[in-house]
Amino acid sequence: MRRLMLFLLAVLTAIVVYAFSEARRDPVVRRATIAMLGWPESTPPMRVALLSDIHIGGPAMPEWRLRRIVGQVNMLRPDLVLMAGDFISGEDPVAGARAAARLGAPLSRLRARYGVVAVLGNHDHWTAPEMVRAQLAQAGVTVLENQVARRGPLTIGGVGDAFTGHDRTAAVLAEMTRPGLIVTHSPAIVPQTSKGTLVLAGHTHCGQIMLPVIGVRLVMMTSPDRPLFDPKYRCGIIRREGRVVVVTGGLGATTPFRIGAPPDIWLLTLGP
Repeated sequence: MRRLMLFLLAVLTAIVVYAFSEARRDPVVRRATIAMLGWPESTPPMRVALLSDIHIGGPAMPEWRLRRIVGQVNMLRPDLVLMAGDFISGEDPVAGARAAARLGAPLSRLRARYGVVAVLGNHDHWTAPEMVRAQLAQAGVTVLENQVARRGPLTIGGVGDAFTGHDRTAAVLAEMTRPGLIVTHSPAIVPQTSKGTLVLAGHTHCGQIMLPVIGVRLVMMTSPDRPLFDPKYRCGIIRREGRVVVVTGGLGATTPFRIGAPPDIWLLTLGP
């Protein structure tokens, strides 16, 4: 029995060590080409990097790792960087403000022809939203809260976080022109969008812990009052009901363990 217990302890330790290292690994770069309605034939395609869920302040995202990821993004040479929220880890406003102070310097090193555009996520709203906005502004990042911005040929609609009730999807859609896309934190808003819409989101961590066969998810699918996200939009590219949805697994995690759902960056080529 003692040998069995020692064996099980060793296996459990190995799993924990692997899951922790997986949560802090260099993100996988996933690539896709998406045809955009209304893209002028004479306009070259645009390379867009999608990042989300940095969760600085948590064990999975020390500042040195964020600097390393910024370097990795710059090596992809994107024309535009979109960031889909949850810059902060946890729910403590004091700790969140301290963590937010470490965002500006690394993110200021992002390089893209059309700049960097972001929305906030639920953890940002729970902790230090004004501090996050200030740090992002210091880094040269444009924050959209139910607003629309133009970058090159592309209209970007930034919808506020649905989980914390900051989303105003209809108002943003009313201002959109083609070619355009929606960036938001949670894919929960997808059913509110119109056909032909491209939606970029994060929040789900792609399940974060996906065990073989069992498929256990650490990230919950629902909450008592608001949905976190529809399981159909857990991860990757989803083409459904005339919409294209891209959900990134994110870069960090509030709980520093990942299995079967590595951190990732999406590099999207948008064009005619």
